[in-house]
Amino acid sequence: MSSVAFETQRAALADVVAIPVTPFAEDGSVEQDTYRALLRRLLDGGVTTLTPNGNTGEFYALTPEERRLVTELTIDETGERAVVLVGVGHDIPTAVASARHARDLGAQMVMVHQPVHPYVSQAGWVDYHRAIAQAVPELGVVPYIRNAQLPGARLAELADACPNVIGVKYAVPDAAKFAAFARDAGLERFVWVAGLAEPYAPSYFSAGATGFTSGLVNVAPAVSLNMIEALRSGDYPAAMKVWEQIRRFEELRADSGSANNVTVVKEALASLGLCRREVRPPSRQLPESERAEVAAIAAGWSI
Repeated sequence: MSSVAFETQRAALADVVAIPVTPFAEDGSVEQDTYRALLRRLLDGGVTTLTPNGNTGEFYALTPEERRLVTELTIDETGERAVVLVGVGHDIPTAVASARHARDLGAQMVMVHQPVHPYVSQAGWVDYHRAIAQAVPELGVVPYIRNAQLPGARLAELADACPNVIGVKYAVPDAAKFAAFARDAGLERFVWVAGLAEPYAPSYFSAGATGFTSGLVNVAPAVSLNMIEALRSGDYPAAMKVWEQIRRFEELRADSGSANNVTVVKEALASLGLCRREVRPPSRQLPESERAEVAAIAAGWSI
């Protein structure tokens, strides 16, 4: 497929890339109706790019059947209202099967979670992503990069072999490293998505990102959209006003090595009566003593 054919997908990445939570019912199963309602709230709020089976969706705590279900629910509920970027990963056959399942349902892109393996070589990183990208040449492919050792030249090598690798979710917490990586890989060649959400979006946009991922958007779509509008217009003071608004919420999520990344988002949603607060191990619910602060922040956003 030509790069022209991926124009829609590229545009969708240069936006707020929402990572929906996966709500659980009292019996521990995926609460399907609540999930659909949360998706509708995002869509009604103006979100046009969704990543089911992302980290905020508890990708690693879902069974293969649940991951398929989440993909199916997202594509069915979304219809033509948004571009869907499905998270895939684990071993290569599992990732390929997930990517083909997403393609067959009508998804336009897949995001490839970083390989979870104690021994990741740079050439092996390329091999892993090439195997997945070549299995679904019709889909846009977005590697999720958290490996600070990976040089930009390796991404360029991957894209030489797989022209459907069109964007990058870059989640190394180092703005200078991001700027260098993007230029070594090809600044104009890929759509650069700030993969560490709103706290890093202003600094990463200044270095070439044009989209950012968000878990916070589940709680307050308007807040995330305000930030991207400010960044698109180059109004960094306005973007930093939003940054100040979301700072404490994101600090709570990032605390203790991001232990409560999903927990805080679900707690905020629970405080608004939108879903249950349950998360799966190895995540854990917030203790009662910390819930009021999250509820106060969510209420303060005038949702």
